[in-house]
Amino acid sequence: MDTRTAVDLNADLGEEVTDDAALLAVVTSANVACGYHAGTVAIMRAVCDEAAERGVAVGAQVSYDDRENFGRVARDVPADVLREQVADQVGTLSSIAAAAGTAVRYVKPHGALYHRVIDDEEQAAAVLAGSGDLPVLGMPGRFLDLAAEAGRAVRHEGFPDRGYAADGRLLPRGEPGAVLEDADAIAAAALRLAPQVDSLCLHGDTPGAVAHARAVRAALTGAGWTLAPL
Repeated sequence: MDTRTAVDLNADLGEEVTDDAALLAVVTSANVACGYHAGTVAIMRAVCDEAAERGVAVGAQVSYDDRENFGRVARDVPADVLREQVADQVGTLSSIAAAAGTAVRYVKPHGALYHRVIDDEEQAAAVLAGSGDLPVLGMPGRFLDLAAEAGRAVRHEGFPDRGYAADGRLLPRGEPGAVLEDADAIAAAALRLAPQVDSLCLHGDTPGAVAHARAVRAALTGAGWTLAPL
């Protein structure tokens, strides 16, 4: 029987599409865009500074090198290239986080890479090789399995603002019901998911992201959950 009373609330930040400061006042972990799908050094610095001040954990949200498509198109990147791209992203954010008085606490793939490494062992291994020994955040699949086999900390996440298919995967964004926009529905989904995961993710690029985060936090605390960073 699950007796946990704490859960993390994370959001994608540094993508230039939402109010980062407002989200940082609500979430407990920040998935920071590392410049490959979105973000700049200046934006990373601003997010890390605010996160450090608020005690929000910083995570590296690594992506394919594809700003044009916001990292949402699958790429057949050779494993050695992907490994170095991930290492570059983690290294850049780590330096910025250290200057802000904090540190990168975990790694999480973004967009198409996130979904690819669930099944693609070669790309999953490349992301792991490029990210040192950082804990990993994601959904069940090869990425988390390989991390666990290597002795790395594994954190499972759920998505209250996204629709799920029958197989437990997220519905593709173009399908009906893939992206939830009603705050009450998102909060209800968060309460359903919280006992099953370590962290709940809210997409920063979703319309109303800040209001959704506030609704989820209120619902969780109202139900007796403690919010704690990764």
